Amino acid sequence: MDDPSNLLIGIREKPGIGKGIILSFQHVFAMFGATILVPILTGLPVNTSLLASGIGTLIYIICTKAKVPVYLGSSFAYITAITAALGLAATDPNFSEQANFAAAATGLMCIGLVYVIVALIIRFVGKEWLKKLLPPIVVGPMIAVIGLGLAGTAVDMAGLIPSSEGNMNPQSIAVALIALLATALIAVHAKGFFKIVPIISGIGIGFAAAIIIDLVFNRGGDTMVVGNLIAIGKDIAAGKIFEVPKIMLPFGNAVKDSGPFDFYALDFSAALAMLPLAFVTIAEHIGDHTVLGQICKRDFLQDPGLDRTLLGDGLATFVAGMIGGPANTTYGENTGVVGLTRVGSVYVTGGAAVIAFLMAFIKPVKDLISAIPTPVMGGISIILFGFIAANGLRVMNEARVDFSKTRNVIIAAVMLVLGLGGAVFQITQLTSISGMALAALTGIILNQILPEEKPFVEKKS
Repeated sequence: MDDPSNLLIGIREKPGIGKGIILSFQHVFAMFGATILVPILTGLPVNTSLLASGIGTLIYIICTKAKVPVYLGSSFAYITAITAALGLAATDPNFSEQANFAAAATGLMCIGLVYVIVALIIRFVGKEWLKKLLPPIVVGPMIAVIGLGLAGTAVDMAGLIPSSEGNMNPQSIAVALIALLATALIAVHAKGFFKIVPIISGIGIGFAAAIIIDLVFNRGGDTMVVGNLIAIGKDIAAGKIFEVPKIMLPFGNAVKDSGPFDFYALDFSAALAMLPLAFVTIAEHIGDHTVLGQICKRDFLQDPGLDRTLLGDGLATFVAGMIGGPANTTYGENTGVVGLTRVGSVYVTGGAAVIAFLMAFIKPVKDLISAIPTPVMGGISIILFGFIAANGLRVMNEARVDFSKTRNVIIAAVMLVLGLGGAVFQITQLTSISGMALAALTGIILNQILPEEKPFVEKKS
């Protein structure tokens, strides 16, 4: 193993084929909901987004010499920019006929090139400046904001936020709590193989609970959970197994339909407005890799280096945009999986990428994962996102950050309030800084301008 004291399966360690497939599916389950939600909100093809996610992760693995167990999924940061570039609301059913897809695709490709350019600059300038720019007092709150910033999503998915009418669904809450407790108990008390598959185990138990509760309270009717399973069975019986993703290619004069391929001409009309977003997501990229480094006891910003991780992320986004998918980004959900299971094998995340690629062509598998009830993933996400936040506290604890110093309290306090309070700094109509990116930028500035406090020494009389 790479680090027996920390990881159960090391970064370059190969699990057996059967075990590896199961471990890879844990990452697929973790990323799936968010990865397909972005294309649903923007109107881009779901299958193409899954394809882009799988290809992008494999590109990243190659660029980083298979040294970082990262999974790349659809980025939420570009939703507004993509829908604006498309020129219509995300809910417009006629998007494929009216949307300026070429502008969105070209803009995303330019975003990818910005990553590549920044990676090249870092390659020649060096990386030592990172340690001065990102000390533990900045990194710790930054990691905490990443996890806690996702907390509202997890709680909402679990059904723990009342509706506008003030109602709550006790069945959803029950399913979420069963999934949460099952995952937690298995992660803490299980032995052997089950110790490293708490997420799949929790999903299985939660899914079974959802079916039972659904059938009990709906008396066996064609309910949401059971109905989805019935629909999948009908598709299989009807032979609806394979479907070819729609792939866009920039080799035409205008958007043109040609079977599984659409051809389009490059359109830079939205690129300039989208470019500032690259620097926002680069800040998120640094934060995500810092979190994962703390979990794996590695400094990924030094080895393989920020230049290589940015190159992988940038090329993945370039390819995703080119073929009709949303921008790619490192996923906190999958970082949480690594932390909870202590399985850091890059072969496992690579296997998840291959599964995502295949799922783009296999309809029943994609539909089955889509059928996992939201409360199930909500209960599990509470653990995953909380695990990330707790790692932020661990960073500061291990670095022995002194909170008796007022400057440290101010830096952490301002970062947490801005990062979690919904603060937004608008740059252009399409570009804003918020969440972790705003917290990180603020923390870096405060750390530079607030002087280090000298220890008080009592004068002798």
